[in-house]
Amino acid sequence: MIELAHRAFGDTSNPPMLLLHGLFGSSSNWGTIARQLADRYQVIVPDLRNHGQSPHDHVHNYPAMVDDVVALMDRLGLGPAVMAGHSMGGKVVMQLALSAPERVAGLVVVDMAPISYSHNFNLVLQAFDAVDPGSVRNRADADVAMAALVPEPGVRAFLLQNLVKRPDGWGWRQNLAALRREQADILAFPHHPDADAYNGPTTFIHGELSDYVKPSYEAEIARLFPRATLCSVAGAGHWVYAERPDGFMACLEAFLADLP
Repeated sequence: MIELAHRAFGDTSNPPMLLLHGLFGSSSNWGTIARQLADRYQVIVPDLRNHGQSPHDHVHNYPAMVDDVVALMDRLGLGPAVMAGHSMGGKVVMQLALSAPERVAGLVVVDMAPISYSHNFNLVLQAFDAVDPGSVRNRADADVAMAALVPEPGVRAFLLQNLVKRPDGWGWRQNLAALRREQADILAFPHHPDADAYNGPTTFIHGELSDYVKPSYEAEIARLFPRATLCSVAGAGHWVYAERPDGFMACLEAFLADLP
């Protein structure tokens, strides 16, 4: 179990909500959304293991990440919480709801499905490898080194949030060795029998232009999350809440309004 670093927004007297980031992300990704929710919720935004300010570990799979999140909830004295997660974080909150439903007051899965994906993130790993932290002078040097493999400036900017200046020079914040080694576990999703189904309120918010939540995945979503609704955000790709924040918030607010 890893003791996760986290950010907190809102009053501790409010009902709790956790927001979990995706692969190569950090708690900072959710900052704008967290501040919008802080008037009604105690919003906790952790850095998952091997990311952000949280410690590194050689294990990176969903049961381990769930254990970390539950331990954080226990440390903060949180009761059942609304759980929201994007991408890899979406798989963490799904696994948590299926394995510890008593900790979940409502489930929000952002552009992810409870399946094992067949693609990989080798290109992103190659982009990180193209940057030699020991020789770059600044973030602009790293951006140039990544550009041939990652032509989209916004994606490069997201990835380069992981490049940090330390007393001995630049370095990567995330544990690239573990994420590379555990790629198969990150892309997979643990098998669950029908008996594990989470019967609490659930919504899947996905980008209209993303292929992470396909119609062919809806049967598995319904099997494991029988109360799930789907909300598509027009014009959004995988980074739903960053690309179309108003559309994302409209889906989220509609779901939250129906919670007990």
